[in-house]
Amino acid sequence: MGVIDTLLSVTLTRPLATLFGLSSGLILAHCVYRLYLHPLSHIPGPILAKLTSLWLWYHSYIGDEASVIHAQHAKYGPLLRVSPNEVDISDHEAIPAIYVIKGGFLKADCYSNFDIDGHKTIFSTTDVDYRAPRAKAVVPLFSTKNIRENETALYGCVDRMVERMKSEKQARGVVDVLNLSRSLAVDAVSTHLFQENYNGTSEKSSKLSASAFVDAFVAVGRFFYLPNWMFTWLEWGLEKCMPDEHTNASMAAVDRFVDDLVEKTPTRGALNYPGRLMELGFLERSEVKVQCKDLIFAGTDSTGMNLATLCRQLALHPDKHEALRAELLANEQAGTQKQEIQTLPYLSAVVKEGLRISMANPTRLPHVVPAGGWTFRGTHFPAGTLVGCSAYELHFNSTIFPNPLSFEPERWLDATPEAQRSFFAFGAGSRSCIAKNLATTELYMATARLTLSNVLKGARVGQQEVEIYEWFNSSVKGEKIELIWDGPVESS
Repeated sequence: MGVIDTLLSVTLTRPLATLFGLSSGLILAHCVYRLYLHPLSHIPGPILAKLTSLWLWYHSYIGDEASVIHAQHAKYGPLLRVSPNEVDISDHEAIPAIYVIKGGFLKADCYSNFDIDGHKTIFSTTDVDYRAPRAKAVVPLFSTKNIRENETALYGCVDRMVERMKSEKQARGVVDVLNLSRSLAVDAVSTHLFQENYNGTSEKSSKLSASAFVDAFVAVGRFFYLPNWMFTWLEWGLEKCMPDEHTNASMAAVDRFVDDLVEKTPTRGALNYPGRLMELGFLERSEVKVQCKDLIFAGTDSTGMNLATLCRQLALHPDKHEALRAELLANEQAGTQKQEIQTLPYLSAVVKEGLRISMANPTRLPHVVPAGGWTFRGTHFPAGTLVGCSAYELHFNSTIFPNPLSFEPERWLDATPEAQRSFFAFGAGSRSCIAKNLATTELYMATARLTLSNVLKGARVGQQEVEIYEWFNSSVKGEKIELIWDGPVESS
């Protein structure tokens, strides 16, 4: 009997065994290809990561992706293969090519998992032609000039937050600064961009009404790297099988605010965020509402985390709080020589160090190598490879930032060029955070007013460590960052 006849006989008599053998052979061949023959096979990384994206999906889901990848970089070096077709780079010299020069590389398809209600957003879209007119319409609202013209309203939001902190401190001796910072953030975003205050700092409940809405979008980051079709089915299944009344109520509250805002905004002549989008003339109101909801989420979450981190660090370091307060008081007493707060060196150092250590957005920002490929430090990446950098990796690089986990504002008073180039809190280039000017202004204003009020004096932290889920937007385990004042609470 010939070989062909033998194989045919085995196939017919033992089909399951044959199928198993063929499948095993194909899997083995695929593994050999990915380990030894793939165009990225020369780039080091964990064997499982080279073989399958499941390694990355798993660590993304459980929320330790950034720290696990950080440990792998210590083992393998600055180039790390984190999935069969994806490389993480822990070198700030890669930032210009990936994110800045000529607009940088295009965003990876997985960003579309952050689409909302079936609509792309200015953040989530990978389509340059879709984003360009929408971003151009609203970018003027984020200019330094526009923000400065609205300083009085923004300071009003800050002052209400400071008064609420004083009130909660006096009444209970405990303040959840994460909730309070989120409340300020949503008020500042809505006041400046919508010309209508959400009034989060005036809410009487212990949790901001928009918090569960924000947390639901944060949780999307667990599945950030999934193919969009898989993410869509998974999201649908979770909504059907695991409904959450608290989250639904929070989403309904935000929907009511946005619906009312957009419906009463005229299609012509309004200078707020939805008005500028409707001036384009080709956007449905449903999409305008989605863009507004996306802004509420992003502006509330990241700035809330950053400010809460600053409050916590100033409580942990009373000497730095006093040094900052001395600078601010001297500036207040300078009369005609008084400076803009964003020019004050120690305040600037405190804010920047808070942003470095906060980890509001710790994970990678993957982009796609364009046609023709890309060569970085002698290593060639073929077209279609996903490459990216992360704030966690860059900000906790001990070579550039000695004692990287320590809050040391002084490191920014005479920062090295490498430190400046490694700062990645808002991303980089044309696709960096569109609201970074507004977010930074909020942090300066709030940090200055909180410090001048002396409300943080005598505070101790409620948690020795703030643990986070390292998703695209970090999530604080326990959903609170508390400051506590022991004994009788003096008025500030």
